[in-house]
Amino acid sequence: MEYRFLGKSGLKVSALSFGAWVTFGEQVDYQIAYDCMEAAYEAGVNFFDNAEIYASGRAETVMGKIVQDAGWKRSDLVISTKIFWGGDGPNDNGLSRKHIVEGLDAALERLQMEYVDLIFCHRPDFYTPIEETVRAMTHVINRGKAFYWGTSEWSAQQIMAAYGIARREHLIPPTMEQPQYNMFTREMIEKEYAHLYTEIGLGTTIWSPLASGLLTGKYNQGLPPGTRATLEGYGWLKKRFVDQEAQERITKVQLLVPIAVELDCRVAQLALAWCLKNPHVSTVITGASKVEQVQENMAAIDVAERLDGALMERIDQILGNKPEAEQDFR
Repeated sequence: MEYRFLGKSGLKVSALSFGAWVTFGEQVDYQIAYDCMEAAYEAGVNFFDNAEIYASGRAETVMGKIVQDAGWKRSDLVISTKIFWGGDGPNDNGLSRKHIVEGLDAALERLQMEYVDLIFCHRPDFYTPIEETVRAMTHVINRGKAFYWGTSEWSAQQIMAAYGIARREHLIPPTMEQPQYNMFTREMIEKEYAHLYTEIGLGTTIWSPLASGLLTGKYNQGLPPGTRATLEGYGWLKKRFVDQEAQERITKVQLLVPIAVELDCRVAQLALAWCLKNPHVSTVITGASKVEQVQENMAAIDVAERLDGALMERIDQILGNKPEAEQDFR
């Protein structure tokens, strides 16, 4: 496993990490969740991602129990949660000081932990002043309930606003952003945030590196049963695999197969390796519902070492969606 600094911080996270979204508390039972998380840990993963909304908090409960049952040393782990959607009450959502403080306390209770290493603002809150959120994040960090705070799916302008307020008011600025990033979704990482890597030392913990499974190739012939796109309540996800844009993307996935064959890997491993090649990606969050998937995902580290500039250029030609970035990491 490779370990990378989280932005300009001194914290090191595994280049490949493991997230609980969809699977923990919903798609798989406890034993499978345990086995998957253990397989990731044994492969060198130290960062495990979660959120208060995942399975309405049950994902945090499952992850916390796994850590306890496995007997892992807490200081060897980097655990995150994300705050925004916490319930049905009028103050159970958003990024107010009240919800950040109470939401984190509730998450820690579910995780059976005294602190999380990373706490994210799961989305921007257009109703709460950014200064209130920055002060609340500084407060929970000063209380020892978290070590670093960051954002998820915030614009570069919003991140800079939070950073500027923190510097002006002598508060703690955001360290990392968690955006979607994959072969089909590139704008934020490669263009919008480009100046933030040098200006404020932004770290990134990217999600959906396989485009919700589209880049595994398993949707090339339709919707197979048992996938997250067929889960009850995920109709919004199913639409991503049946519309015209999805069909165009599936065609591109099929064109990636020969490159995967050249590298003696699966298309999913190629897609993960492609994300790893971007030096502005601190860690790639993976997910799995089977131990075999975890093991295959972890092998992407070796694939990335063989993925040279010429192959990266061929991939860009197939994708045809490269943003006009300020700098080319190829």
